[in-house]
Amino acid sequence: MKTSSRRKFISNSAKAGLAAVVATQGLSAFLSSCSSSKKATGTTPLKTGFTQQPLAYAYNGLEPWIDTETMDIHYNKHAASYAKNLQDAARDEAVDMNKPLEDVLYNISKYSVKMRNNAGGHYNHELFWKLLSANTTTKPQGSLLAMIERDFGSLETMQKAFNEAAKSRFGSGWAWLVYTDKKQLLICSTPNQDNPLMNIAESKGIPLIGLDVWEHAYYLKYRNRRAEYIDNFWKILNWNYVQQRFDVMR
Repeated sequence: MKTSSRRKFISNSAKAGLAAVVATQGLSAFLSSCSSSKKATGTTPLKTGFTQQPLAYAYNGLEPWIDTETMDIHYNKHAASYAKNLQDAARDEAVDMNKPLEDVLYNISKYSVKMRNNAGGHYNHELFWKLLSANTTTKPQGSLLAMIERDFGSLETMQKAFNEAAKSRFGSGWAWLVYTDKKQLLICSTPNQDNPLMNIAESKGIPLIGLDVWEHAYYLKYRNRRAEYIDNFWKILNWNYVQQRFDVMR
């Protein structure tokens, strides 16, 4: 077998195996497989640690859509506190911080409220930073776009539904586009720092896109205009990273 064909065979076999895990064992087993599998492209984006990672851009790198002061406070105050409090909770509850944070999230009902709030807060923000980029394409491509069109009819219809989920989330929370264990895309929202990985979530799935609609994420610039903040999110969404997450699962 030629080298290129062999690589393609191995890659396709790995994807088929992961898809089978999703279908037969659910999200937690699927995440475990993704975290431990050796992908042809390198490390999987579906594994989160317990420490805050550096931003890939400067605090002013997302201007004018997200202002410098908001990015500074959001990252260095709010998100940093979640990371610190998560590590404290993990030590108190004998959690192995060498394992992926996802292991905690899909068994979150076993842990304290402190763990739930801070594990969710840390995971959500670590994902959120990676989903933002000043240099981004305006729409998804290829397989991701095809699945969006299959499940929602069009990209525009998906974005409209996502925007509505974000706008209608009462109080603080998040809006999500997730990949479910039925190999479908789903839009949902969660309160506070909950997310669809948690076994207590009403709608479960692996997040592809997550938008922070806590007031601290937008209030300095947008005041009470949450809808404007949500609309502008699409202008800085890192579709390439969304595609990377999707490619691991399909």
